[in-house]
Amino acid sequence: MKINTKDLAITAVFAALYAALVYVFTPISFLALQFRVAGILRPAIARKWILSIGYAIGVAVGNFFSPFGAYDLLFMPTMSLAAGFAGYLAAKPLKNNYFATGAVIATIIPLSVSWMLNQILGLPILATLPYLFISEQIICLVGATVFTLIEKRFKWWQT
Repeated sequence: MKINTKDLAITAVFAALYAALVYVFTPISFLALQFRVAGILRPAIARKWILSIGYAIGVAVGNFFSPFGAYDLLFMPTMSLAAGFAGYLAAKPLKNNYFATGAVIATIIPLSVSWMLNQILGLPILATLPYLFISEQIICLVGATVFTLIEKRFKWWQT
């Protein structure tokens, strides 16, 4: 598996953009009622598996501003990497479908965040999961729609 310079560059930009969006929207990026605007980028992983790495790095950097310490700096980047790869693999047989990638990631991440909030704050998983699931699905649906529209004019992953 060879990584070329363009893939490395797009991965770095992806990670930086994700982290910047988490920072800019910090007030709504954390806790049980989070609405992580940066998640709009996640469906792009459907086109390039390496963006899973950029996503995990972006989560790690963005989570420096989290109130949850090690869980958000270690556990969530690991889960984000796993979710990104799972999303990519799910989309691959569906012609790299952005919606499939988004749906998979937006299922794994709410489960992970709900479990984390249960461990840290003692919040019941069934109390936090529905809100997280809905917000993550909405964000990824918007992102998948945006990338589908962009792709009609520009094959961004080939540049």
